Amino acid sequence: MRGELRKVTWPTREESWRLTLIVLGVSFLFAIFLWVFDLIFSNSLQFLLEWVIGL
Repeated sequence: MRGELRKVTWPTREESWRLTLIVLGVSFLFAIFLWVFDLIFSNSLQFLLEWVIGL
């Protein structure tokens, strides 16, 4: 195990910060995408239900 851990290339502090910021940014963008998709879907479903019940 120790021999394998010596072969590992550990990231520098700068690389760790950069990768962390990338993960946070992608997570934030994905959350916005899901929110917009949910908003569109829920409004469409509400409109459809009101149209069907309105008959």
